[in-house]
Amino acid sequence: MMIITDISGSLCRCSGSPEMIGLAATPEVSLADEPVRIRAWGLPPQTAITLRAWVRDEKGDIFHSRAFYQTDTEGKVDLEQSEATGGDFRGIYPMGLFWALKPTTPYRRLIKQDVMGSPFLVHLELYPSVLLVPSEDHLPAVTTVVERWYVAPGVQRLQVRDGRVRGALFLPPGEGPFPGVIEMFGGLGGLLEFRSSLLASRGFACLALAYSAYEDLPKFMPTVDLTYFEEAAQFLLRNPKVSGDGVGVVAVCKAAEIALCMASYLPQVQATVCLNCPNALYGNFLTYGNISMEAIPYQIQKVQIHSETIQFSSALDDPRKPEYQDSVIPIERARGPVLFCVGDKDQLCESLFFANEALARARKKGKQNVYVRRYPGAGHLLEPPGSPFCPVSQSAFFPVPVIWGGELVPHCTAQETCWREMRDFLHSNLGPGTKSKL
Repeated sequence: MMIITDISGSLCRCSGSPEMIGLAATPEVSLADEPVRIRAWGLPPQTAITLRAWVRDEKGDIFHSRAFYQTDTEGKVDLEQSEATGGDFRGIYPMGLFWALKPTTPYRRLIKQDVMGSPFLVHLELYPSVLLVPSEDHLPAVTTVVERWYVAPGVQRLQVRDGRVRGALFLPPGEGPFPGVIEMFGGLGGLLEFRSSLLASRGFACLALAYSAYEDLPKFMPTVDLTYFEEAAQFLLRNPKVSGDGVGVVAVCKAAEIALCMASYLPQVQATVCLNCPNALYGNFLTYGNISMEAIPYQIQKVQIHSETIQFSSALDDPRKPEYQDSVIPIERARGPVLFCVGDKDQLCESLFFANEALARARKKGKQNVYVRRYPGAGHLLEPPGSPFCPVSQSAFFPVPVIWGGELVPHCTAQETCWREMRDFLHSNLGPGTKSKL
């Protein structure tokens, strides 16, 4: 669990300099969605330096970044004010070294698995020159380490095995009650918990829900059995620490497609956030009681291959075709508001087009509380603030890496905005007697 400690920074005497070189990152211990301020001092004035960051994930893979800065007239650098002149990015971006972390082994993605037991340890290094080609012979003048936790003190994690439902429930400290949220990741299966643990750290009772390739769940999901997701909502609402008579749902990609179905058919769903997803059912037949929905087949023969990578968006056929109208998700049936958060540089699916199609259908059918939030320059993987930009990575579904899209600075800026807007939307629309707001 995260423990807050005092920060003293790191110091080193530079050869030939009477002053100590200092490097500090504050706070030194923080939640992963919080900003970190990085400062250096005790350097010669108007001198080019290199700041480097690196982190080792739980599999042992290294992710690293670096940027060049020029000290001011007092020999200081403050990333809240100082401009990166080169390296992995240029400009004034206080979190740029975190945003730009990239894998040493190509196509790996930095994902926190054990959210409770340990933080990511991000190492920061200062070199008093421009380091174009790093090697073991280059030793930093000074270093420091920051702890990036995915769970706040007092948050509980409860393993969930309730009937068919599998996942992990995160409860904030205190008696509550708290707004309840179901959170799901895309179609790769398994269980990722880092978004749920951070949402619980921000006051939500959050169920990280698995639906395939986890414990005794089927490896693949040939059919979307919406009853399973209703059972998950009922399980969450039975918890005495969960407020109100409805839950929120936050999901990305294929899971957001399911979330949109949940919003449209399940009475327990009160507010929904869909991150980069279609407005129709693709690939997987859906059942719910006496309701069934055919899926639009994936057009795998239309995917584009770019050298070592694959672009999947062209495999999603146009849902406006007459033969696919029964596969379009009836968003107008949703009990509560729906927020689409979309990156307009998403290369996994044309999420902005799909979101606008959903909005147009909702308006035509008389539903007004559907919102589309477009993030210019953002790609598919909209994750919590401070998460590294990942434009392409290996996927279990494909033999070659998948292009997610986006551009470094606008994507990571969008992650900060999206995280805030998503939480505000959920807080405003969950609980008894709430009216839909954005």
